[in-house]
Amino acid sequence: MTSVNAHVFMNLSSSLRSLSLAGCDLQGKFPKNIFDLPNLNLLNLGGNQNLNLDPLKFNRSSNLEQLIISDANICGGLPDSMGNLVSLKFLVLSHSNLSGLVPRSLGNLLKLTHLDLSENQLSGQLPRKLGNLLQLTHLDLSKNQLSGQIPRSLGNLLQLTHLDLWLNQLSGQIPRSLGNLLQLTVLDLGWNKLSGQIPLSILNLTQLEYLTISNNSLEGSIPDEVTAFHNLIYLDLSDNLLNGTLPSWLYTARSLKTIYLSQNQFSGHIKEFQSKSLELIALESNKLQGPLPSSKFQLLNLTHLSLSSSNLSGVIEFRMFSNLPNLKLLDLSYNSLSLASNTTSCVNHILPNLTDLRLSSCNLSEFPQFLKGLKSLKRLDLSCNKIEGKIPQWMQEVGNVSLTYFNVSHNSLTEVEHFPWKNIESLDLSSNLISGNLPIPASTINVFLISNNSFNGEVSSLICNASSLQILDLSHNNLSGTIPQCFGNLSNRLQFLNLKKNKFYGTIPPTFAEGCQLSNFNLNGNLLEGPLTPSILNCRGLEVLDLGNNKINDTFPHWLGSLPHLQVLVLKSNHMHGPLCVNSSKFSHFFSKIQIFDLSSNYFSGPLPVRYINSFKAIINLEKIGSTVSYMGVNDPRGTGFYTYSIGIVMKGQDTELVKIFTMWMIIDLSNNQFEGGIPKVIGKLNLLKGLNLSHNNLNGGIPTSIGNLTSLEWLDLSSNRFSGTIPNRLADLPFLSSFNVSENQLHGQIPQGKQFNTFGNDSYEGNKGLCGFPVSKGCNIIEPPPPNVLEKDGSESNITFGWKVVLIGYECGVVFGMSVGYVVFQTGKPKWLVNLVEIQHEKKRRRKSKDGSRSNGRRRI
Repeated sequence: MTSVNAHVFMNLSSSLRSLSLAGCDLQGKFPKNIFDLPNLNLLNLGGNQNLNLDPLKFNRSSNLEQLIISDANICGGLPDSMGNLVSLKFLVLSHSNLSGLVPRSLGNLLKLTHLDLSENQLSGQLPRKLGNLLQLTHLDLSKNQLSGQIPRSLGNLLQLTHLDLWLNQLSGQIPRSLGNLLQLTVLDLGWNKLSGQIPLSILNLTQLEYLTISNNSLEGSIPDEVTAFHNLIYLDLSDNLLNGTLPSWLYTARSLKTIYLSQNQFSGHIKEFQSKSLELIALESNKLQGPLPSSKFQLLNLTHLSLSSSNLSGVIEFRMFSNLPNLKLLDLSYNSLSLASNTTSCVNHILPNLTDLRLSSCNLSEFPQFLKGLKSLKRLDLSCNKIEGKIPQWMQEVGNVSLTYFNVSHNSLTEVEHFPWKNIESLDLSSNLISGNLPIPASTINVFLISNNSFNGEVSSLICNASSLQILDLSHNNLSGTIPQCFGNLSNRLQFLNLKKNKFYGTIPPTFAEGCQLSNFNLNGNLLEGPLTPSILNCRGLEVLDLGNNKINDTFPHWLGSLPHLQVLVLKSNHMHGPLCVNSSKFSHFFSKIQIFDLSSNYFSGPLPVRYINSFKAIINLEKIGSTVSYMGVNDPRGTGFYTYSIGIVMKGQDTELVKIFTMWMIIDLSNNQFEGGIPKVIGKLNLLKGLNLSHNNLNGGIPTSIGNLTSLEWLDLSSNRFSGTIPNRLADLPFLSSFNVSENQLHGQIPQGKQFNTFGNDSYEGNKGLCGFPVSKGCNIIEPPPPNVLEKDGSESNITFGWKVVLIGYECGVVFGMSVGYVVFQTGKPKWLVNLVEIQHEKKRRRKSKDGSRSNGRRRI
């Protein structure tokens, strides 16, 4: 590693015209005076990753024509003085940690032909003045954080051949002016936030060879003209909202080699391809229909054919693909296709280069005989079929050395004798009918999934010889015995351990090694006892901990709150006890990432934990949820799948198995415990909360109006407590509330009316004798007004109107008194009602004095 010596550059001749120090592994700060050499035309500092450059500054005397500073470390952003380099023709500042805005002064570099600012952290909008660079042929601003719309002025760059804006945050529509760039051969707008339709003007780009606008929000159909894009080699419009039929030029473009149109909404039939040069066709996840066109079986150069998850139909014989000797990947999964699996015409070495075969949900009833010829297979997916019996002996010939991924889940297999594949890394046998002892996987295994079978017996400690295990799912079987202690030692690689719904007993493994990598640990539904081991704090990346439905006898493990990434904690249905209330301020930042907090059906007591509720930053929307995926889970280390976490919860009063945990689920369940006291007002801070269950406790007091702040709430269960007072009217404004239960309490007054409350049945309110109004049978007796001039003796106003005002007396004074007033007026309609009213008011005062001491209550004026 070479240090930069400023004195060297001070002695450089003023006549120096070219200086290249690319790839010299320079370090330290680079001297500024190098830019002052008056005759320097070319400066190349590329490939010096440890070279630090102070914020760049250029003077007007510079004659630089080529400046290359890629893979370096430039502090700050591009200065406005960049516009002083008026002689500059070639500028590359890629992958150099640049930040800030793209300066408008770049529009002054009228001689510039090549501009590359890719792979930095530039932000803000693209300056319109870039449209002044009329000599520009190459513009690359990919992999930045640029936002706003693509400037229409880019359509002025008529010499442009290469335009790359990939992986930014650009939005709005694609400007029609890009259709002016008739020399363009490369156009990449992928991975942005572009919307609207693809402009018709794009058909003008007859020289295009590379076109990608993938991963945006484009809609409508692809512009169509038979003679368009006759030079196109690579097309990627995947992951959009495009619809309609596939354009006719797609079938006639003779130079086309790669087609990515997956993850759209294309419909209609696939027609015959004329291009013999096609190498890759990816049309999966669309709405395409009909049979496979015969032309696909004549594409001799085809290496990848992916047609999964559409509506394709018909019968396929595997020999049809025998004319595709170069085929490496074939995916026909999730269609309405039927594969003729055991034809006698299969021969050895059919498709000799096939390494990836995906036939999930292809109506297979047995292992296809044509697999015998696939000696080089690396990945095989036969999941979601109707295969019965056991894995045949001849399957060990299929990729005996090469097979690394095998998925035969969701079939009807009943027996597995052994695993013959020497280098298998991912094996999925889940959701079959397999019984017997658990087979020991190969030492090379990374992913081992056998959930939802009937395996029984104990788990041998030999399973820990598979030291590369990262994802292990043995859930939903009949396995018994103690959990192998060696699992704690595997945790330096193991990320996903699911032993749910078995018959394991004893204690949780007491030791988890330092550097534990566990992110999901699920022991739900076993017979485990004893306390939780504090060594689990070594698993700093733990996201989901589910120990529910066991026999764990312990106080609440407060120390779990220090796990920085814990999102789901389920301790339901155990023998846990004691208070949750904590006094130390050190707990105020615990559980900051928690999203699901389920302590239901234990023996916890004391008040609800205000400090913890205050620290639920993710539910208060103060802790940014880092995941960009829809569900919580972990990636297969080989990149062959995403394995979602699962938990069981009570949702809207029903036991529900969440096979996938949506990243935005926010749930608190403290039901079936012995909590007491009131609901703290701080509960109203949890504005992302979707489910709150506090039922079957000893809680009392009123329902706080702050619950009306929980605008994301979908279910609320406060049943079987001792709540009193009225139901706050603000709850009627909760827009998503679809399940509500306050039964078996001591509530009174009128039930809120309108909106969501009109959908709740009588069972939501049972056991509250004081509640009235829809939907309970007891009415609130809103009545007609009595004759005027009847309160004059009492000194009140003579013109009295009743109706809703009588009901308000009930709200203020107690439902019994209000209802009595209404009852007397309704029954008699005579002046006698006044005597009853005065007696009721005196009785009211007497009772309140006895309850509240000397506090006085004046009569409400009507």
